[in-house]
Amino acid sequence: MLKKLLIANRGEIAVRVIRAAQDLGIATVAVYSAADADALHVRLADEAVNIGPPAAKKSYLNIETIIAAAIEKGCDSIHPGYGFLAENAGFSDAVTAAGLSFVGPSGDAIRLMGDKVSARTAAAAAGVPVVPGSTGRVDGIEAGRHVLEETGFPVMIKAAAGGGGRGIRIANSLSEFEQAFPQAEAEALAAFGDGGLYMEKVIGKARHIEVQVLADGKDAIHCYERECSLQRRRQKVWEEAPSRCLSDALREELCASAVALAKAVNYSGAGTVEYLYDDEADRFYFIEMNTRIQVEHPVTEAITGIDLVAEMLRIAGGEPLRIRQGDVTVKGHAIEVRLNAEDPAKDFAPFPGKIGDLRIPGGPGVRFDSMLYNGYQVPPFYDSLLAKLIVHADTREAAIVRLTRALGELQIDGVKTTKRLFLALAADPSVKAGDVHTRWLEGWLQDNARALAG
Repeated sequence: MLKKLLIANRGEIAVRVIRAAQDLGIATVAVYSAADADALHVRLADEAVNIGPPAAKKSYLNIETIIAAAIEKGCDSIHPGYGFLAENAGFSDAVTAAGLSFVGPSGDAIRLMGDKVSARTAAAAAGVPVVPGSTGRVDGIEAGRHVLEETGFPVMIKAAAGGGGRGIRIANSLSEFEQAFPQAEAEALAAFGDGGLYMEKVIGKARHIEVQVLADGKDAIHCYERECSLQRRRQKVWEEAPSRCLSDALREELCASAVALAKAVNYSGAGTVEYLYDDEADRFYFIEMNTRIQVEHPVTEAITGIDLVAEMLRIAGGEPLRIRQGDVTVKGHAIEVRLNAEDPAKDFAPFPGKIGDLRIPGGPGVRFDSMLYNGYQVPPFYDSLLAKLIVHADTREAAIVRLTRALGELQIDGVKTTKRLFLALAADPSVKAGDVHTRWLEGWLQDNARALAG
């Protein structure tokens, strides 16, 4: 077992990892920028190190400084959380080269699955269905025209090294394609330092389904699936588990394919294999693998009773996977909503500020993961995620009722949040029926702008 862990992150995920480590008797070291000196993760960790100014590239993205801090404090391991350096193959390599354990997959696995083209190739080789599209990177518009012969319109142009919905364009005609291709290329280059693109057929009214896997480099299991179809600008806002749209047979096939892929790439740690599900055709297609813990991991923990972060730490400490597939069962239904410091009435503009009265909901089946406390000054330099509200109940219907009750109890004064959005969604007939898809929320927001401003 690991003895001393540095958490190379901030916010609620740093708090989450610190708590899991301390539950296992592992000493913790937080890192923080000048903007986060009073952050909750700094207060909760056993020790803390200032790693630089507020700008992420000079602090949370500074590999040399983070590793130096770990060595200085006598750490034997580093957990990257999500975001920042979590899917940086060079960071994984550098941690290992420094003689430390990286709580996650190897640099080789991150490189393979982080490039969307090589990930598609690996998935296809493992027998996992992939969305019809280019077999490799698309070298210019002319090559893209040939791919269109297979995909037709609409077509999605995506960054090969992408993530977070950036570097993506949808074209519905040849003229739109010729305009969108260089735009996607430029955005991908600016965001990821890699302008490589690939193309995929757009699946109409697709659902976003993802499978949680745990692996130790040799063996792998799944912890069933989550549905993340409610998205704004390709960013998830509401996640739940299990998905209500899958038959038992298709669920078994989907989850088995995720395990097969994890084994094929010698994956280690917690990872998520993401798919698009075509409701009309009752088929699923691989889209990517996230080689880290996900923001929405608590809904899987709620329905399975498995502490995913703790299992990551055990695996990184050299323990073989201790959970057998037959031990993983699903109980009830869980929903997570992401509470961001944003103003829904003003196109979700960021709204940093000082937390006033904070009232956290409680009661059976309610979990609140956050980095908030009364008087905390939310900095303007980072992602706007403040907290995640997770509810669990025997049925999906009961979970929505519980979510509404918990949101009613929640109070976060001093900043605007997305609470009103989730109250409205929880009351919407389509959401209650589970009749949504990945583009549904965009249309709903246009139709309900007045309700969010009320």
